[in-house]
Amino acid sequence: MIDNLINQHCSNPTVGIAYIYCNFRRKDGQKLNDLLASILKQLSETKSSLPEAAEELYKRHSSKRTRLSTDELSKTLQSIAGSYLTAFIVVDALDECQMSESCRTRFLDECFALQDRCGAKLFITSRFLPRITERFSKKDLLEIRAKKDDIERYLEGRISKLAGFVQRDRHLQKEIIKEISEAVDGM
Repeated sequence: MIDNLINQHCSNPTVGIAYIYCNFRRKDGQKLNDLLASILKQLSETKSSLPEAAEELYKRHSSKRTRLSTDELSKTLQSIAGSYLTAFIVVDALDECQMSESCRTRFLDECFALQDRCGAKLFITSRFLPRITERFSKKDLLEIRAKKDDIERYLEGRISKLAGFVQRDRHLQKEIIKEISEAVDGM
């Protein structure tokens, strides 16, 4: 999807694209300010020159070597996202975003603010977790689930990577595929 957006809009300077992949293993790089800074950087990079709002922020903090506040990041991000005719923001695996310090909740607040104030187009993927789905109660929501046949075909294609004793035992292969297919429940 990201490649499609980039290919479709790469020569259009009125379209900004930013994306984040949340990964539970990278908790250090997934604090609220890191996520906002990543989106800000991506939207700034596609401009022909550094946006004034980003340049001012840089000058204010580089000489003193201070960290940006969430409020500064938010306002600058809104300014830059709002400078595009269309800004696409893609967040994959939101459910893997850390929950400490209310990071996920606050990040969603910032994303929704970009949507409300700047008209940003959001595409956010996540497992269906109550804490997340309740935040989308008044948003467009589409559930996409893998079919059992798709999961089984995928697993069959990976059997050759398992230990030799599994590869030699067709009954064990079928059991593994059955159990995993049921456990992932369309994820």
